[in-house]
Amino acid sequence: MKKIMLLFVLLVGLLSFSQNEATTEKRIQSLVKKMTLQEKVSLLHGNSKFYVSDIKRLGIPEWALSDGPHGVRAEMNRHNWQYAGWKDDAVTCFPPGTAMAATWNLDLTAQRGYVLGEEARFRKKDVLLGPGINIIRSPLCGRNFEYLSEDPFLISQLTVSYIKALQTKDVAASVKHFAANNQEDNRFVIDVTMSDRALHEIYLPGFKAAVMDAKVLTVMGAYNKFRGDYCTENMLLGRTILRDLYQFKGVYMSDWDATHSTVNAALAGLDLEMGTNKTNYNEWYFADPLIKAVQEGKVKESVVDEKVANVLRVMIKTKVLDPKTRIKGSVNTKEHQALAYQSAVESIVLLKNENQLLPLPMNALKSVAVIGDNATRKHCSGGLSSEIKPLYEITPLEAITNKFGNQLQINYAQGYNKQSSPGEGSNKGQLNSDFVDWKLIDEAVAQAKKSDVAIVFAGLNHDFDSESFDRIHMRLPYGQETLIQEVTKANPKTIVVIIAGSPLELSGIQTRVPSIVWAWYGGMEAGNAVMDVLSGKQYPSGKLPITLPVSLQQSPDVALGNYPGRDLKVNYEEDILVGYRWYDTKKIEPLYPFGFGLSYTSFAISNVATDKKTFDVNDTVTLKCTIKNTGQLEGAEVLQLYASQPVCSVLRPQKELKAFEKVVLKAGEQKEVSLKVKVKDLAFYDEKNANWKVEPGEFIFHLGTSSKAISNAVSVQVK
Repeated sequence: MKKIMLLFVLLVGLLSFSQNEATTEKRIQSLVKKMTLQEKVSLLHGNSKFYVSDIKRLGIPEWALSDGPHGVRAEMNRHNWQYAGWKDDAVTCFPPGTAMAATWNLDLTAQRGYVLGEEARFRKKDVLLGPGINIIRSPLCGRNFEYLSEDPFLISQLTVSYIKALQTKDVAASVKHFAANNQEDNRFVIDVTMSDRALHEIYLPGFKAAVMDAKVLTVMGAYNKFRGDYCTENMLLGRTILRDLYQFKGVYMSDWDATHSTVNAALAGLDLEMGTNKTNYNEWYFADPLIKAVQEGKVKESVVDEKVANVLRVMIKTKVLDPKTRIKGSVNTKEHQALAYQSAVESIVLLKNENQLLPLPMNALKSVAVIGDNATRKHCSGGLSSEIKPLYEITPLEAITNKFGNQLQINYAQGYNKQSSPGEGSNKGQLNSDFVDWKLIDEAVAQAKKSDVAIVFAGLNHDFDSESFDRIHMRLPYGQETLIQEVTKANPKTIVVIIAGSPLELSGIQTRVPSIVWAWYGGMEAGNAVMDVLSGKQYPSGKLPITLPVSLQQSPDVALGNYPGRDLKVNYEEDILVGYRWYDTKKIEPLYPFGFGLSYTSFAISNVATDKKTFDVNDTVTLKCTIKNTGQLEGAEVLQLYASQPVCSVLRPQKELKAFEKVVLKAGEQKEVSLKVKVKDLAFYDEKNANWKVEPGEFIFHLGTSSKAISNAVSVQVK
């Protein structure tokens, strides 16, 4: 009887959903029929930097878009890139993309989505431009800090969690940048070539999951070309894949100034043109030129109707056309700030901890040296399109002073200094970054000598991690390596905290310092989070969502000579071997592997087994295990399940991430965990048949706590 009732409830739900969809489509068609061609076209291009025109007579309001992958951007002037100078547009600032991925926590990612949706609605925004989910292919890409990971599965899981939550708040997400925007150098013109396998196995899964699983309402086209055509007028990407294969019915918009044609872009599926660098909005490609193209028969009016329908569909789903029923939103609540703090805490990765130097016994210390420009630098307002105006931003020096200033001596030294400030869209801030300032180093050494412990806040800033340009090297800039070496000589109890959003060469300090912590850009609560982890109030639980190579030359794009390209073309010769897939398959030892992160406690994994040994293609593999906290402190471990196929007709990576779960355990506590993998998700992309294929044979499931730290392997057969 219970099964019959459940089936009845599901059928009623499906019927209701179908009726709602039918009502929506009827409403859309009714509105489209009432519009003139000029009114239709007015909905397909911006009327300012971040707005689309209203149609008052039909009750269609102006559509408001905003940058915002980790916070809602401050208000811009309507017709230039200057800030409007509002006094009430400060918001909650979360850690950027790589830090979000480092939490490996889907629930936390969803909570972030809820908060950003609430704050976007409070600011009266309809579309939030994010998340950015391009693969971290090159360590040098300037926007790595905004993106999530080198792994498409981790990206997909996080993306779905974030988008689903955000869109419950009557705000449309805009997943970006579709597709293969993996470098900023020459981003407006670079022509990317790769195999179909690489495209479908590595670079598209996040977008596919966003559209098909999260039902994302808008997709943003990338700047670059793909196989000869700009992404925004690329038939393969816009029509064959996005519209036909993924059945996307939302708005496909351009990145700002990424539209290059009228007819080609219209036919390739682009719906909305934004940011074109022409003062007269009527001259944009999807303005008067589109009207003319329809009148001349180059574009059918039915194509325009399709685009208008897509825009209206998103407006209806987010209740833009029904403002009385929309969520009003909230901003800067205590709950929002607490979530920003927790997000920063859980992102922090403990890379090294010799002799259990961490957590610091703060009650036993009399003095601490705090060293480094990043101890006082605020990062939320940098990075161009991801710039956030936070209500506040706590630096590490402020945090340690607020928390412990009354009980111990805090000895601060700047240690190093950024050499210049960047111009808009330039990398001037990276110039002369190898300069060693011995005066600052001597001051830092003096403070370290008279302190019980030294903490060096090192890494990057948004002179390096930024939209619009790539990094010129992967070294620690501003003489930091020399600074750290000298400080460690003066005080062997030196902790290095890396503030950065993309890989750095740390081999020069890795053997010299006892403790290394990677703290990313931590958002508005950055200082509080890192000091609470260092002092033991919180425990580190982050895991690397990227590989940290020994040197730049280990990275496949550089090793194969395919970065940044030649003659404005780049071939992804490494194919599917991106990130840890490259290092594992080629047997190259990185400095720190993908998924790596230490804890203040220890864990043991046991009783590892799959539910059976032989599976059909439509089955789901369930792997169970027991994880126990065998240490003295509470902590969290991320169980990571990788799969491999030892014998296959095509090259396959040594292993690929297929499931994970973050488990929090008190000292002595244990828990049984089930990790599930659909057999269909073990497929590779068959280029001959342009489809996914599960080749029968042996598959091995590798369970561990990083791509290298594999504790158990279980073999199964797929029929």
